Amino acid sequence: MAHLVLTVVGDDRAGLVRALADTVAVHGGNWERSELAELAGAFAGIVLVTVPDDAAAGLVTALQALDGMLRVTTHTGTHVADAAASRTFSFTVLGNDRPGIVREVTSAIAANALSIDSFTSRTLEAPMAGGTLFEAEVSVRVPADADLAPLVTELERIAGEIQVDLTLA
Repeated sequence: MAHLVLTVVGDDRAGLVRALADTVAVHGGNWERSELAELAGAFAGIVLVTVPDDAAAGLVTALQALDGMLRVTTHTGTHVADAAASRTFSFTVLGNDRPGIVREVTSAIAANALSIDSFTSRTLEAPMAGGTLFEAEVSVRVPADADLAPLVTELERIAGEIQVDLTLA
């Protein structure tokens, strides 16, 4: 089976996910995992599908035919993480929105040579405070034998410096 990672983007409208799902299904593919969202009038996402090796090229061609509705870029998956050799470390960040929060947090992760499994963020109104809050939920892939103390120390330092709440899971 071929693992294909699809990145999709288009103007938001009804039927986009159905058109993508129909195309995958017609080629014998299986929709395994996705993150899809409407963002500022655009629909964007990433989807992992598996498809029989002999149907992969046909699926890629069919996905390109969706252009005009969705622009789909196809990437061939090359590595499946060994879950036994790693663990997941999760945390949330919540505080007043300001430029640079994502840069600061992701710099700490990269400085510790770790990989982000998922990063979900949003801004929301803070009616009691009269401003906008930034919230992020982050999961990081950590080698089973890695020491998390340096990352936790750096995240706590950043949280204090940029005045956000950090919650370790």
